[in-house]
Amino acid sequence: MILDTFRLDGRVAVVTGAGRGIGAATALALAEAGADVALSARTATQLDEVAGKIRALGRKAITIPADLSDLSTVAGLADATAAELGRLDIIVNNVGGTMPNTFMTTSADFLEDAFRFNVATAHALTQAAVPHMLKNDGGSVVNISSMMGRSAGRGFLAYGTAKAALAHWTRLAATDLSPRIRVNAIAVGSVLTSALEVVAQQPEIKAKMEAATPLQRLGEPWEIAAAIVYLSSRAGGYITGKVLEVDGGIEAPNLELGLPDL
Repeated sequence: MILDTFRLDGRVAVVTGAGRGIGAATALALAEAGADVALSARTATQLDEVAGKIRALGRKAITIPADLSDLSTVAGLADATAAELGRLDIIVNNVGGTMPNTFMTTSADFLEDAFRFNVATAHALTQAAVPHMLKNDGGSVVNISSMMGRSAGRGFLAYGTAKAALAHWTRLAATDLSPRIRVNAIAVGSVLTSALEVVAQQPEIKAKMEAATPLQRLGEPWEIAAAIVYLSSRAGGYITGKVLEVDGGIEAPNLELGLPDL
């Protein structure tokens, strides 16, 4: 049955930024597909809530509250997951993000921090996970990039540059780690997470964003999670080094920050 190829029974995943939004939805989706899941983010109470839902599905869940901007800490998730859950098969590098900023207030340090949080964290965790994945049948890595990594909009220089770097890191890492470990990414569009709470509470702004999106709506976290299950499972087993665009069809930013000319 084709649906059986989406199953993840006997697999173990680690999801960063798993306390809410896309990370929480992904952790639940992976568990629904049969995986046990290690969850990491800053806020323990959020992780505990997600872990409770996973355990209610009959799957195992462990929580690792941590500051994932620390590269040694994020790398340590691989060993901790394998030690607690017995193996490691799937990495979802979801932690990341950078606040909008004008060009003249985007310092070199700010740009470097964006690269570190969005790219170096993914590299550190994946590199630490490789030995564990190779002990079994290989594995799958899914990185959360953004449509801003392939389009231009004012205020997104640091964020867009970092996400573009993550997308190309995906292609290069896939080449290095093939054939046993697949590496893919998702270019996410505007999704209704806590990051867009302010937008969602302002009907006029939300309506403008929806009007600028070909599908005429914003995305839902579960829609990104569904794509991650696909890329993590045998259903996506012939895909590596690709960036899957799950963005409602947008080709340009659908949120105008209103930054003036210099």
